[in-house]
Parts: sequence; structure tokens; C-alpha cells
Amino acid sequence: MVQINEKGVNVAVLGATGQVGMVMRKVLAERNFPVKNLRFLASAHSAGTVLTWQGHDIEVEDVAKADLAGIDIAIFSAGGGTSAEWAPKFVQAGAYVIDNSSQWRMDDEVPLVVAEVNPEDIKNVPKRIIANPNCTTMAIMPVLKPLDQRFGLRRLIVSSYQAVSGAGRAGVEQLLNEAKAAIEQGADQLVFGADSVKFPEPTKIARTIAFNEVPFIGSIVDDGSQETDEEQKLRNESRKILHLPNLKASCTCVRVGVFTSHGMSVNAEFEQAVSVEEAREVLQSAPAVELDDIPTAQLAAGKTPSFVGRIRVDQAVDDNRGLAFFATNDNLRKGAALNAVELAELVAKQYFAEEL
Repeated sequence: MVQINEKGVNVAVLGATGQVGMVMRKVLAERNFPVKNLRFLASAHSAGTVLTWQGHDIEVEDVAKADLAGIDIAIFSAGGGTSAEWAPKFVQAGAYVIDNSSQWRMDDEVPLVVAEVNPEDIKNVPKRIIANPNCTTMAIMPVLKPLDQRFGLRRLIVSSYQAVSGAGRAGVEQLLNEAKAAIEQGADQLVFGADSVKFPEPTKIARTIAFNEVPFIGSIVDDGSQETDEEQKLRNESRKILHLPNLKASCTCVRVGVFTSHGMSVNAEFEQAVSVEEAREVLQSAPAVELDDIPTAQLAAGKTPSFVGRIRVDQAVDDNRGLAFFATNDNLRKGAALNAVELAELVAKQYFAEEL
């Protein structure tokens, strides 16, 4: 543990050396989070690594050997299995846990929160665990919330265009290796079909992802629906965050050969009639939303807002009650790290105000 300031809260980051953990460290510094003491934890494989944070050298601890006493807020980015094992132990030691995995999201006693959408839910935390939504869900929540408040959301059809970084470093490496192999063989051969290029065997994503799209993310669920768990997360998490338990939603999640930022094609049906002008007016003043005529993955990468554009009336919905639009958001920044830090800020103000 390294003391950073005289006042503030004691913070631990579990999974500090990972892809999202790296962004978390950056965001904690950018936002001048009120850290008193800071600890970085990870598996035994990464223990002993020294990370520099705001001029302080902090040695990464092996979570299995660490003394968890004295931690006020623990931010997790280490996978569902790790969270299932360690979140209760951190809580027992006195910490509030903010978890990035899917382990606790649908637990009725665990609030699932997007900072700009349902911050009030953080006032009731019976298990002292707060869940961060899936990065795909995150991309459209700041957009859908104000539209629901104004027009009454009733149905969603969503197709995602998800970056390989959503599959972790292994997804990024697969795209890099496949793209390199294609270029070395003469990528122009792809015009005549992928069989003209010999790609490496897929290592993380189900099919070749370079210069391709793969309509399969996660695993097929066992309820007979033929949906993937990623598609069900998008529907179920949207219902919980928006407090719309009966929201109808059909989702198709697709991995694309982009490194960062998830895109979402959305068709939304409302209780009331809506015009493009009204929708733009609502979204213009919505927090964490920025309008852009042609929102792209490159535009969103490294930035905080959900960028929204191509807003138009859905011609398949009667009585002008539907909108079609495209949204994109950096899946590593707001989709994971930034929202987790924002939730930590809310927890600090709610439960540790005297220490700030």
C-alpha cells in the first residue's frame, strides 16, 4: 500500500495489470480521484510488477497472499470467476466492491449502474457490491435513458459491431496476427475470397476476424433460444438499468475487425410519437452523449461520450413511434474503466464523505 494523499479513501484495483486495469489507472489519475492509499493487486503471475502512478512506484500484490484489511473501495477487472471468489472476501474485510465482470450484474441485491443513467441505485447496496454493465450495454444506455424519459421506450432491435479489444488482449493479438499474415501474402487477394490467403488458426474469436465480421460473441445459452450470452446480457442489463422489466428487445452481437470502440445499430419503438428534431433536442443536452452526423469507431476511440448519429424515423413502425440511429462508444474507456471509476466516485461521496 502506498500513501498518495493525507485525506481521501483507500483504493485497491484488482486486475491492475490487465488491458482494462491499465485504463483504470489512467482514468483514476485523469479525474484526480480522492485517493489516500492505493494498492494494485493481480494473480501470482503478475505479482511483483512495479507500476508507476502519479510519480509513485507501486508493487503489484498477489491477491491470494494480500491482507485485505483497510480497503474502502476495490475496483475489480479480473473476470467472473475471480470476482465470484474474491468480491465476498473484500466485502468481509470492509470494502465496497465495484465489479466489471458479469458475475453480479443480475443479482437482485447488486445494483447495476451507469453513472449518468441510474446513479440513485447506488444508495441501496445490501451486498456492498456494485456491478458495472457489459461494455455493449454501456454504449447505448446514455442514449436510451433520455429518450425513454421523454417518449416511453417499449421495444428495441439492436445489432452490435464490437471491437476485438472486447475479447481482451488475445482478441487484439488475433486481429494483428491475421492482418499481418494477409498483408505479407498480398491482401489484394482477399478481393477474390478468403481462400486466396492462408490465415493463422483463430486463437480467441470463433472465426478469422481480419477483414471480416463474425456474428458470434460469447457462448450459446442453454434455454433453446439459440442466443448467445452476450445477446442476452444486452437485453437483460438494459431492462435492469432502465427499470423497464418488460422491455422487448432482440439483439444480435457481431465482432468486427476493429481494435477499439463498439458500434450499435438501434431501432427503438416508443409509446409516443417522436420526430428526428425532437430526438436530437433531447440528446443534445443528455450527459455523456454527443451528436455526430457519421459516428465511427475511430471517432469514439479514446473519448468518453457515446456518439450518436444517422438519426431517422423508423419506417417499419406505425404512427411515427420509431427511431433508427447508430451509436458508438470506446469499450475500454467508458465501456469499462471510466464508468467503474465514476461509480467509485459515487460510492466515495455516498459512504465516505467525512474522509474526503
